Amino acid sequence: MKYTKDEILAISKKMCKNTLMETLEIEFTEVGDDFLVARMPVTPRVHQPDGVLHGGASVALAESVGSAGAYFFLNSEEIVIRGIEIAANHVKSVRDGYVYAHASIIHKGRTTQLWQIKITNEEGALVSQIKLTTLTLPKNK
Repeated sequence: MKYTKDEILAISKKMCKNTLMETLEIEFTEVGDDFLVARMPVTPRVHQPDGVLHGGASVALAESVGSAGAYFFLNSEEIVIRGIEIAANHVKSVRDGYVYAHASIIHKGRTTQLWQIKITNEEGALVSQIKLTTLTLPKNK
């Protein structure tokens, strides 16, 4: 099934209900032919003890947007996506505002997909560079 951009954003919002994505206030904001963008507020709920964005929250944001991208860009309601490997390099601290995760597909295989996710701050400066590998599985009926 081919989704429109508006459908992708609406479905993304709905799928966040009662999940970690809702807890972290992740919001999908933009979609293109081969990318998906989501944002997350940087507040004390995602801080580490010294008051900066926790790397684990960044990784959760990255896996959320990459996995959602894999689901939508494979165009099938008969699959589920699982992250099978993730590697993150955190290069800049953020104390407040929003961070934006821009997920771009590098390899779009039928079984595995490779994603590059760049997390930036509101000024566009790189915060984290993340690589995610996803696995496509048939949906259990």
